[in-house]
Amino acid sequence: MCVDGEAERGVAVFSTGSVSIDLAVGIGGFPRGRIVEIYGPESSGKTTLTLQAIAEIQKMGEVAAFIDAEHALDLSYARSLGVDTGALLVSQPSCGEDALDIAEMIARSGEVGLVVIDSVAALTPRAEIEGEMGDSQVGLQARLMGKALRKLTATVNQTGTTMIFINQLRQKIGVMFGSGETTTGGNALKFYASMRIDIRRIGSIKDGDTHIGNRTKVKVAKNKLAPPFQVCEFDIVYGRGVCQAGELIDLGVAHGIVEKSGAWYAWDGERLGQGRERARTALREAPDRLARLRTAVMAAAGAVPLEPGVPDEDAEGATLEAA
Repeated sequence: MCVDGEAERGVAVFSTGSVSIDLAVGIGGFPRGRIVEIYGPESSGKTTLTLQAIAEIQKMGEVAAFIDAEHALDLSYARSLGVDTGALLVSQPSCGEDALDIAEMIARSGEVGLVVIDSVAALTPRAEIEGEMGDSQVGLQARLMGKALRKLTATVNQTGTTMIFINQLRQKIGVMFGSGETTTGGNALKFYASMRIDIRRIGSIKDGDTHIGNRTKVKVAKNKLAPPFQVCEFDIVYGRGVCQAGELIDLGVAHGIVEKSGAWYAWDGERLGQGRERARTALREAPDRLARLRTAVMAAAGAVPLEPGVPDEDAEGATLEAA
């Protein structure tokens, strides 16, 4: 089989919902037909990021599925992030085998663009559920994940479905040097994932004494499609998700598009506001200016945004969907 044409074509992508992450992953978003792992501590923004990715792929007229193994999906929160919950396929399986069978069935159909599994830690093997609390059942989940990923990798590649696994962190026992953290479910997912994203909360955003969000740091821990270990930071606002206005201001300053003079921010010959918060508010209240700034930032960073809601099936190389 000749693969030269496919090699030149590149990997199709869709936006992650965050401009900063789109640029950090190096290809403009999540890759189609690949497996992605998003992991981090509790309340770091893992589910928020996947819900925003679902909203982005729905804007392109495609179907998304959410396999809620944790039985904790908040549909009202998903709606606040732009997810069309009426068109979202949701499954709450009772065991890990059922969850992964459903994921394979959905991917094999070829009708779903994105499948999110939340989370690997909640994919409990049937034998563990049916056994007693004190039973010793070593390696059941790791074997389950290894078997499933051997099947899923080929399936998602053939149908172009992106599969995102959310994962949790655990502490290794007896580690004296290096990182004492590891992800659940064994090592199979680390090998089969084309992209691994480490997301962490590094600070709080306050309005007076009230916490209104988190400052978040993302590291691309593995990337088969572009240089790995890229890092970015952005704000996640409670109830609204990733603050695109804030990250565009930061990226605009970094690329010399947005001018910062003292506390004032200006762009395109107009002042945005005094202080980052006021500039962010001004952009958020002017969607047209926000879209134009996004286009300017993408151009400065070397990425080419797509028209809103239009999948780029025939583009040469990786592209990015415009919000």
